[in-house]
Amino acid sequence: MGDTDTAAWAALLRVHAALVPRLDRELQQQCGLPLTWYDVLLELNSAPDRRLSMGELGEVAVVSRTRVSRVVDQLVAAGLVGREVNPEDKRSAYAVITAEGRKTLRAAAPVYLGAIERHFTSHMTATESRSVATALEKVLSAGR
Repeated sequence: MGDTDTAAWAALLRVHAALVPRLDRELQQQCGLPLTWYDVLLELNSAPDRRLSMGELGEVAVVSRTRVSRVVDQLVAAGLVGREVNPEDKRSAYAVITAEGRKTLRAAAPVYLGAIERHFTSHMTATESRSVATALEKVLSAGR
């Protein structure tokens, strides 16, 4: 492994460690919404029929698989997500974004996107941003 490899990995870890708390803080201060909640709402809103099983949500959400159920419980208590029994497997359930959850997500989106632009993409050219996205997608695809 060369110096460039370790430098890329170290930079990724440092950027993640620095920016995730900033985005979380801004979302909580301006919208009362933790970043983990925003992420789960975003994934549910993007899913077919706006619902995912807990296993599916654990695969796509940024929160850990062990925390996804707890985050969904919190979102259910807040009225932003509902649970539906899986008709094919009564032991499992779907998380479904509610109308209130969609409203909350829409209200928080400008704050989230603004923070990404301010803290991340504004420090790169469009070409650099595309390169970072392409490179990281390759890594994710290889791991699937």
